Amino acid sequence: MGVFDSFRRKSEPQADFPAHRGYYATHEALDYDDWDDRLDRLDTALEAEERKRLRFWQREYWRGRRKRWWAVRLVAGVLGLFMALFAWLAITAPLSKSLEPIAAPQITLLAADGTPIARNGAITDEPVEVAKLPPHVVEAFLATEDRRFYSHWGVDPRGIARAAFTGTGGGSTITQQLAKFTFLTPERTLTRKAREALIAFWLEGWLTKDEILSRYLSNAYFGDNVYGLRAASLHYFYRKPENLKPNQAAMLAGLLQAPSAYAPTQHYDRASKRMAIVIQSMVAAGYLTEAEARAMRPPALDVRTRNDLPTGTYFADWALPEARDQTEAGYARQTLTTTLDARLQNIARQVTQGAPLGGAQVALVAMRRNGEVVAMIGGKDYAQSPFNRATQARRQPGSTFKLFVYLAALRAGWSPDDLIANTEITEGSYRPKNSGGRYSESLTLEQAFARSSNVAAVRLLGEVGSDKVIATARDLGVTSPLAEGDPSLALGTSTMSLLELTSAYAAVAANEYPIEPHAFARPERGFFENMWDGPSSFSSSTQRSMERMLRSAINNGTGRAAMLRGPNFGKTGTTQDNRDALFVGYAGDLVVGVWIGNDDNSPLKGAISGGGLPARIWRDFMNRAMNVKAAPSRPEPREQDDPGGPIEPLDVPDLEDIPLGDGNSRLRIRDGEAVLSTEIDGVPLDISIGDGGVTLDQAAIEEARRRVDERRAEARNRREDVATQEPRN
Repeated sequence: MGVFDSFRRKSEPQADFPAHRGYYATHEALDYDDWDDRLDRLDTALEAEERKRLRFWQREYWRGRRKRWWAVRLVAGVLGLFMALFAWLAITAPLSKSLEPIAAPQITLLAADGTPIARNGAITDEPVEVAKLPPHVVEAFLATEDRRFYSHWGVDPRGIARAAFTGTGGGSTITQQLAKFTFLTPERTLTRKAREALIAFWLEGWLTKDEILSRYLSNAYFGDNVYGLRAASLHYFYRKPENLKPNQAAMLAGLLQAPSAYAPTQHYDRASKRMAIVIQSMVAAGYLTEAEARAMRPPALDVRTRNDLPTGTYFADWALPEARDQTEAGYARQTLTTTLDARLQNIARQVTQGAPLGGAQVALVAMRRNGEVVAMIGGKDYAQSPFNRATQARRQPGSTFKLFVYLAALRAGWSPDDLIANTEITEGSYRPKNSGGRYSESLTLEQAFARSSNVAAVRLLGEVGSDKVIATARDLGVTSPLAEGDPSLALGTSTMSLLELTSAYAAVAANEYPIEPHAFARPERGFFENMWDGPSSFSSSTQRSMERMLRSAINNGTGRAAMLRGPNFGKTGTTQDNRDALFVGYAGDLVVGVWIGNDDNSPLKGAISGGGLPARIWRDFMNRAMNVKAAPSRPEPREQDDPGGPIEPLDVPDLEDIPLGDGNSRLRIRDGEAVLSTEIDGVPLDISIGDGGVTLDQAAIEEARRRVDERRAEARNRREDVATQEPRN
């Protein structure tokens, strides 16, 4: 009761003073102690009354407290703090997290035909159980990492003191290491070390020693992108951890100090020297005798699995987040089949690499009408720049955005044959110009779309309303910001990704919106699912009218360079000062978008426009993808049919040299002919294969022979000169 009485002392009830008798005692019978006691009680009562008027933030409130009063409250506060911290840990650092891999497990991505295209993630395997491991495996790790693991409470003061005194080792226990790489960041601060110790106490309170050690060995990093003892033993020795030999276990235990520096596949000598240190630690701990230690030799490696696939490509980087969502949490490695078509991806790579881009970058996206992405190029060279210009770059789409303007007009009741003014805009603050300065009284919507008239598109936006144009873009899956009320919106001044733009064109091709681009096949919707929550579609007349205008843009407009023999639909786009050049269109089941531009948004050299190089790249890809030959070039359009934009002549870009055999032979494509450059008996020879059959350049052969004869004569003369200068015996 004394402890509780100390919280608040109450004055004892005072005895009644005897009635005054009319005189005062002046002799020694007066009790001074009694008077002092009464005065003390009076002062205490007055002080208590005064304290009631004080607030806890005032300094006087805390003066005069007894030591016991402070001690009890301090202990209660500390206990309350620990309870709060443990409650916080239970919420923010659940125990189940220590059972999950600390690095994302490896995922192998396959093309649609089963061709491996990329691997990403760590090499992991199922967790280990300490009870099933041989003693020498456990002892190797305990000797080098935490000899008193089974005797401390998560933090080893002796280990910390030894580390501070000797300057070697971090003094962290296995429990602390598990806390660090499971729950914390690798920062080196006192705050992080304090949290590490707190979590270590918490783990020791909830888990057994064997459970902690099992989780530690299942998550530790062993170099070579390998996490966990099971994955490491299989990777380095192709042996289950339950069957590891003593020397193999010692080498693995030595890797934990610096996994990358000691990885035996790269630094076997270092790993062997580190293994010797582990063996001596085992001797010092009493796990091995000196004789056993001397008999132990470095083990031979047995590495049978190699990561010979690229760890990243433009498509793989884009597909990986979706792949992670499809896999279950755990240590097992996953293999997933993507929608990528290896044949189409190779075609995309070849046509973009063979295009005369100069210093510009290029991006290409090809997808099925249902949104399955079958090919993706995010730049000229992934090794030099992994930035994906097909999915990450947000550039102005230029006139390809006019799809949304004209489609909104069709949905509002307009027809491709309706007229729109094509005269120069001379009023208002925004006065766009037609390319080439070509105007007319009026054009039909089909003509205006095909010729990519800027003034007609701006007027149509004003007639239809920017809100309806934006609503149409949103219906087709565009999520990028679009400025309402801005007339320049009609000319594609808002930014978006090429993938986003191509998906919108896929919605028109499929007459189904929105189309969500995806990297993995999705099950087809059932009849009732489509009825209840299926995609929307345009009216058949709206879709036919839009395709009529898209086809006219290729047959009679700015997209002539993209013309194929079969039906094809598309639209060109060129931004201000030729900073971006695009062509987006579809044919058959393929919807393809092509973009060319500079990363610094500077104008393209050579004034590349959407109807030029992007349209030709699109055509070359489609021709090879659909096994369709290119249509013959048409004569230049008449002046009244000029689309109002730069039209470049049709041509086939040269492909890069293809090395053959030992590298002395190469295959080149020149002006529609295949040229094989090789050597026969040291004589360079070009063999051309074209429409005229096989031809040989006789003049070149004679010239090559003459040069060879000259070199032979020079060599013979040098030998004769050397012979004449040698001394005779």
